[in-house]
Amino acid sequence: MKLKNAIVFILIIAVVGMAGFTALNGLQIGEMTIKPMQEAINQGLDLKGGVYVVYEAETDETGRELDQIINQTIEVFRRRVDAMGLTEPSIVREGDYRIRVELPGVENAQEALDMIGKTAQLQFITQDGETVVTGTNVRKAEATFVDGQGSPVVSLEFDGEGTKNFADATAAHIGEPIFIVLDDEIISAPVVENAIPNGNAFISGNFTVESASQLAALIRGGALPVNLKEVQTSTITATLGVNALERSITAATIGFVLVLLFMLFFYRVPGFVANIALAIYVLLVLGIFVALNATLTLPGIAALILSVGMAVDANVIIFERIKEELRAGKTIRSAIDAGFKRATRAILDSNITTLIAGVVLYQFGTGPIRGFALTLIIGIVVSMFTAIIITKFLLKLVVGMDLTKNSKLFGA
Repeated sequence: MKLKNAIVFILIIAVVGMAGFTALNGLQIGEMTIKPMQEAINQGLDLKGGVYVVYEAETDETGRELDQIINQTIEVFRRRVDAMGLTEPSIVREGDYRIRVELPGVENAQEALDMIGKTAQLQFITQDGETVVTGTNVRKAEATFVDGQGSPVVSLEFDGEGTKNFADATAAHIGEPIFIVLDDEIISAPVVENAIPNGNAFISGNFTVESASQLAALIRGGALPVNLKEVQTSTITATLGVNALERSITAATIGFVLVLLFMLFFYRVPGFVANIALAIYVLLVLGIFVALNATLTLPGIAALILSVGMAVDANVIIFERIKEELRAGKTIRSAIDAGFKRATRAILDSNITTLIAGVVLYQFGTGPIRGFALTLIIGIVVSMFTAIIITKFLLKLVVGMDLTKNSKLFGA
């Protein structure tokens, strides 16, 4: 039994050490590559740099109608951002009439804002002012080249209603122009040469590949259902974000090392065990972040450090209870069982109240507040697991090795 416990304990330390090395440096085995944790975790706007903007809907609607408008606007924003190929965007409602858009990693901030904020009201209008189809009738839009055109064009495919209306209009207006209007600006006025019954059309003009692609992305995104006013904009440089991340990591590392030394000095063997459990805790939290594809922000790092403190606090409560039981004359085994039993309720009570606060912050907060809340929630749940389950399991392994019966090595 002693040998078995020792082997299991050493294997756990080895696995934790290997996992920690992989988290810091990454690992490549054949064709399989594991990225370092710093690269694998999505970084928020305040770490990666980028731009955020807050829009306010100019509407008198309330209640369900307002909710529908805001939700539709968010969906349009999301489609436009996806079409731009941006990663880890955050598009959330802020209050009743506002929408906050965060775009980490954006290099050209103004271009991105112009793309997502345009109304993109596309209309095909006849010479007598009749609207034939709109952007909502467009099923597909992409930049392409066609024979006889030196510059790229935007290829359009209409839905059923758009196909019918466009076919009727082109049949009735042969030899006349149909104006293609985007945001009240005529971008093209092709003359109808023959009826187009199949629902496929091209927008031609002095396009570059980039401008044709942008127009296609706007059309695919659809029209915004409401006029929007830009009320707040901020750009964070990548350099500022990198500096903030490096300083945060440095501060977290120093704090974590000091905590490990404190636990080892004051609680000896249980402190060593707690340090292993804390390492497991950090690896689990970061692993969960990667698995959930969550975005880490500066407030999130603060919450992570806070939750490490709460994990340490749980261990301190447990070890103090164990010391009390040892002073009362109990054996080490019985003192561990009694100490965990007495401490568990206090740990659950304190953590559950904080967990409730985290859930409320996540539900009603926006932007960085939600990032802080999410990290805090994950940290609390994992800290309870490592403090109550992992630490107890490791302590029992150590006691099972029967290396010493000296209670001083257990902090008493």
